[in-house]
Amino acid sequence: MASMLDTLAEAPPVKQSRFLFATWPRQVWRLALGFALPVCGFVFWEAAVASGLATGRLVPPPTRIMAALSQLSLSGELWQHVVSTSLRVLVGFIAGAVAGALAGSVTGFFRLAHALVDPLLQALRSIPSIAWVPLFILWFGIFETSKVALIATGVFFPVYLGVSTALLSVDRKIVEVGRIFRLSGFDLVRRILFPAVLPAFVVSLRAGLGLGWMFVVAAEFMGASEGLGYLLVDGQQLGKPDQILAAIIVFAVIGKLSDALLVHLTAPLIAWQDTFRNGAL
Repeated sequence: MASMLDTLAEAPPVKQSRFLFATWPRQVWRLALGFALPVCGFVFWEAAVASGLATGRLVPPPTRIMAALSQLSLSGELWQHVVSTSLRVLVGFIAGAVAGALAGSVTGFFRLAHALVDPLLQALRSIPSIAWVPLFILWFGIFETSKVALIATGVFFPVYLGVSTALLSVDRKIVEVGRIFRLSGFDLVRRILFPAVLPAFVVSLRAGLGLGWMFVVAAEFMGASEGLGYLLVDGQQLGKPDQILAAIIVFAVIGKLSDALLVHLTAPLIAWQDTFRNGAL
């Protein structure tokens, strides 16, 4: 052991990178790389329209989209739509995630429940989101209940599938070790099954949140008078492609921010993982 430490101590130091930005913090590097591709795409399209290579009639250049965003923001209309859509997604996400986690826990833990319930839920999972719209309108009307129910439906299935599959995939040897230490019932779930399922549960939450943002568009097609989905419909009916693309960009931004917030909130739950990162920044 001592000789190994001496060898490491005598090893030549790793050469510092000669790049100008090598001293940037890791988070800044990641943020810069994340923005690089969309910014290059915007610059290319702006240049293509400005040079006459494209008309920009159906796909406006970024300057026109930013002008539409600025107009909506200054009038206060944009923030009203963002808040309305975000609240719907938040309530639907909580309801769908709780229901999905409970259903996945039951079908993943009890074989009889899995045999009875899982085939039906797997069949329902294949139904397109838009197919639920007329049924939910008949059941709940065109107001907020039907919209939240549709979003919760979209969130439910990935969370259910993630939890159920993770429980069914727990290594049998780990459970046997727990039983050797006389763990059973709640203690077995708390100390063995719950930690084993957590990483997959976090991933399923992220997938459910993404579907929640997708389903909210279909939900806001159901007679909504405010929301980003309403902006999409209004832009389509009035022939405003800049407004449509502006709403799509806002969807992308707040969707990414909500995903980052979810990752940050769930990070302490899986901080114990010692994961491999090949070429991590």
